[in-house]
Amino acid sequence: MKTRLLGMTPEELRTAAEAAGLPRYAAGQMARWLYVRKARDIDAMTDISREGRLRLSGMYEAGVSGYSDVQVSSDGTKKYLFPVHGLLGRDVSRGADGRNAPVARTEAGAVEAVMIPDRDRATLCVSSQSGCRMGCHFCMTGRQGFHGHLSAADILSQFIAVDESDSLTNAVFMGMGEPLDNYDNVKRAIDVLTADWGFGWSPKRITLSTIGVIPVLKKYLDECRCHLAVSLHNPFSDERLSMMPVEKAWPIRDVVGLIRRYDFSGQRRVSFEYTMFSGFNDSKRHADALVRLLAGLECRVNLIRFHRIPDFPYVPSPDAVMENFRDRLSRAGITATIRASRGEDIMAACGMLAGRHKDTSR
Repeated sequence: MKTRLLGMTPEELRTAAEAAGLPRYAAGQMARWLYVRKARDIDAMTDISREGRLRLSGMYEAGVSGYSDVQVSSDGTKKYLFPVHGLLGRDVSRGADGRNAPVARTEAGAVEAVMIPDRDRATLCVSSQSGCRMGCHFCMTGRQGFHGHLSAADILSQFIAVDESDSLTNAVFMGMGEPLDNYDNVKRAIDVLTADWGFGWSPKRITLSTIGVIPVLKKYLDECRCHLAVSLHNPFSDERLSMMPVEKAWPIRDVVGLIRRYDFSGQRRVSFEYTMFSGFNDSKRHADALVRLLAGLECRVNLIRFHRIPDFPYVPSPDAVMENFRDRLSRAGITATIRASRGEDIMAACGMLAGRHKDTSR
């Protein structure tokens, strides 16, 4: 397989240019074609000589992977299927139990990305892994197991290949996978998205969601200025553990303790995602415990309606219960909102991505 240019830094592109016998300034040309003009083929880079393009394409490829299928919801949400090849498997990142979890290299897989339109916004929900090894019981991605990490090129391909590429306003790393379990590739993709030589996005346009992988979360908070969303779902440790194995390695109280060490009073924001299950985590007792856990922290709580998935016994909380829960948080001084459900009819809502819908060539 040829090396992919997508995801390379200017210095790495200079090395690629020199390897192909091109002048060093060709790196800037390649960066503009990849990240500004979003070229999908080296032959499109027409300000590089034909001979230079031939030499370059003999060693490299642009690296954009197109989608193979798209589904459109009645509310306008679109779910894209991306086949990915050469998934990255063996590493020293950690699973839900906190232990090193090397896995065998996987050769192929599929991931989904979701484009959510909302008036003047177009938000792309991006995947960072095929499957997930965190094992949250209520998440279809987590229940399918782990198949491999996406490369930075496969992450960036989701931004380039969707039909709305030129009109995207925001991105959330909330698709398939735990972004901090694939931090090196996610960080590289974010660097490309926010660099002047890359997409030129403001970090304020990007939110990364995590269940709280504490050692890597600290790196993210130190190195990135993008927003943070934490999957909380229950303020009681024993109840959270019954659904989220990560609670054993990195308790939510410790995650919140780490976040308190950082300043979220400015432009960078932190929010907590709270999926509501009827009779499990939607009582006044839970609301009051959540208030105590987050007291004094500049944050937002997003209440999420649970979307039913096969072979899972819990059901969504009634609307009135969710509204009362929101109001109880608000009265205690915590900003809380009920997130609108989008794309449920095409299995594109929170916790429903599985990369399994029909793969048709495009």
